This record gives sequence, structure tokens and C-alpha cells, in this order.
Amino acid sequence: MQLYNTLSAEERAELIDQAGQQRLTLSFYQYAKIEDPKKFRDELFIAWNALDALGRIYVAHEGINAQMSIPADNMEAFRLTLEKYDFMQGIRLNVAVEQDDHSFLKLTIKVRHKIVADGLNDETFDVTKKGIHLKAKEFNAILDDPNTIVVDFRNHYESEVGHFKNAITPDVETFRESLPIINEQLKEFKETKNLVMYCTGGIRCEKASAYYKHQGFKNVYQLEGGIINYAKQIKEEGLESKFIGKNFVFDNRLGERITDDIVAQCHQCGKPCDNHTNCANDGCHLLFIQCDECKAAMENCCSTDCLEITHLPLAEQVKLRSGKEVGNKVFRKGKSENLKFKHSGELSDKPLAVIPSKDIRQKVKIKKVLVAKAEHYYVKAKIALFIVENNELNKGDKIIIAGPTTGNEELILDNFLVNGAEAATAKVGDKVTFEVPFRVRLSDKLYKVLS
Repeated sequence: MQLYNTLSAEERAELIDQAGQQRLTLSFYQYAKIEDPKKFRDELFIAWNALDALGRIYVAHEGINAQMSIPADNMEAFRLTLEKYDFMQGIRLNVAVEQDDHSFLKLTIKVRHKIVADGLNDETFDVTKKGIHLKAKEFNAILDDPNTIVVDFRNHYESEVGHFKNAITPDVETFRESLPIINEQLKEFKETKNLVMYCTGGIRCEKASAYYKHQGFKNVYQLEGGIINYAKQIKEEGLESKFIGKNFVFDNRLGERITDDIVAQCHQCGKPCDNHTNCANDGCHLLFIQCDECKAAMENCCSTDCLEITHLPLAEQVKLRSGKEVGNKVFRKGKSENLKFKHSGELSDKPLAVIPSKDIRQKVKIKKVLVAKAEHYYVKAKIALFIVENNELNKGDKIIIAGPTTGNEELILDNFLVNGAEAATAKVGDKVTFEVPFRVRLSDKLYKVLS
């Protein structure tokens, strides 16, 4: 009986591409009393693995928190796996604004002490006694009330790229830090103001609203379904968006655009930008905002020190990391003195730039076929070596080089060498080398875009 992943992220990505099926990225949560989280976890893994469901899920005695990618054709069967449990019958699924078949590449279900770490140790606190839920139209209306205080219960790297106008945006790294800060900051308004809160999908505000009611706040409200559901409702109902910018999300996309406004800066040059990335140095992997120009110049690194490390032989890089607690740092959000234009806690409601509608990248399904796998990258010469494993490559082909760190890079194959000699076509088994304007990694794949 399979209870854990047996495929790597790269292998899973390849299977997804070969299947060619539309996938939906979604999230959901539910606070409930679960007697045996381990048993519950195993039941879910067996059911969801059979449906090719992927994602990052946490279960605990207090409930479930899930961000997932589901094949569109399996959605009805997936809903049935939820309806099996009384506390998840009729549960709201927050479907992402922007879709990406590679948003999740593994099915990871972990048993945790809590589904949202809050740092609380109060047995009298009841998380089910929550605040009043508001839909988008109601939320917009209460924001216009001068008696309202609105609080963003996300972290600094989330609110930096997008937030509701006039919101308090705590400069924190974790949710647990926000609770005492806001409690102290607003203690004089417990009975006189509307305390209105929001987060990405609603789960943090569900707990926060119950906490502040427990602390004696009288008028507590929360955005139902968070920013994800808000974006869906304003689009369907033609409402004004009082949220500006991009909504940070915890999957490979790292964000989905809500409005055309850019409210953040490249952390390296200060240019208006709201694209998060992770440092290419696996010993750092810092999350930061980087524009395309800095990405090219710094080769996806956060500092010159990290850039130099990525140019070392792989064995030396591994040796430098040996003994250090690096682990999975994809979402480790530590700040760095190397980021000269990082302005946590100094957020503005005025856009630094606006993306023209015609320039917004549409998530169009690109037809492509896997052709080759990366074999080597010559750093100084900026030459990539691929071995053709399927189909063939021709001069002038449009290709995509893709990988977990590289992302998806498109280019035209103008010139290349086949087995060390100039040629116009490469076939299965051939070694192909060509110059690329970015670093290629051994986990990268080469796809040919089909016309």
C-alpha cells in the first residue's frame, strides 16, 4: 500500500506534460476535531494518489489545510473523497485565478501539531467561535466605513507585492507574530471599531478572528475565502477591486495577478517589479523580488557571493553546504542585507507602475513535446549540453528549457553543434550543444514547441 511519493518532481512534471490534461490549482481548509490525524492522513493519501492529485496538505487534531493540483477530469471524484467526511461536506474549494499544470509536483500530506501555527497555549480558546464572514461586495462596503480598521494577516513578503488599500500590514515573518502585535496596537478600539481582516484563502483569518473575539473585540469580521475568493467574486460580479497588485501563493507560481498595479520593487535595483524568485544558490535559496534584467545579470542569485558559489563545481558547492542546516528552503523568507530595496513595513497604496493590459502574460496552454535532457552546463562559456532522447531538433525550432529552479525559458534554436560538429538536425542519441543566456541545471528538460 503506497503512502508516500515514489516519483521525483522532475519525473512527475514529465508525466504531466505527456498526459496533456488540464489541471486545476485550488485550496481549502476546515477547522474540525480529528481524533486520529495519522489515520486520516493515510486515508487521504490513498484516495488522492489514485486520482493523480498533488499538493501540500497539513492535518492536525484541529483540522485540515490544503493547497492542491487536481486533474480537471477528476474533480467530481475528488469532491466525493471530501464528502466522505461529515466536516468537509459542502466545503468551499478556492480555485486559483491563474492556472499552471506544474503548480505542485508531489503529493505531500503531513501530520502537524496545528494546521496554522499560532504560538498559543490557551485551553479556553475556541477556534470555532469565529468572526462574521463577508463576501466581496460586503467587504468593499465595510472598507468604506470610517469606523473600520483593516488588517492583513499575511507575512511581509506576501503583503509587499499586493494588499488592500489602507490596510495595516505587519512586518512579520510568521502568523504567530501578528497576533500579539495587533492585539497591543488595537487594544483601545476593542469596543468602538470594526476589526476587519483578510489573508490568502481565509484559514489564518478564521483563527485570528476567533482569537480577537476571545480577547474581547466586539465587532470582528473576515473576508470569506480570502483574496482568492475575493478576486473570483469581483470578476464575476463586476465589482471594484480594493485589492491592488499581486496575490502571493504558496506553490511554484509564487503569485497570481489581481490588478495591473505593481506596488513592489526589484530588491536589487529598485525597478518596479513584483516577481518573486528563489536564489539559485542551493545553500541560500532566499526568496526575493528580482526583475528580468537583474535575473540575467545575477543569474538568478541574490548576491555576488551566491553568484560566485554557483560557478563552482557541483562537488565544491555540496562541500560548502555540508553540515549546515539548509533543508527545504523553497519558502524560507529570511531577509538579507544584500537586498538594498527591500522595504518591509513601509508599504504604499500608490502603484509604482501599471502593466498595460496587452502586456499581461496570458496563461495559454502551449503544445510541446519533450525532446532532450540536460547533461552539462559550461559556466564560463555559457554553453548547455543536452542529449536527445525523443523526436528530433532542427535549426530554427522554438524550444522551452524548463526545470524546478530554471522555470520556463523560451528561445529560438538559431545555431547548435551535434556531436561536436555543425549540423541542422539532431536525432535521438545525439549530443547537442548551444549557447544559452541563463544557467542550465541537470534537472532541466528541453521541449520543442509544436506549431
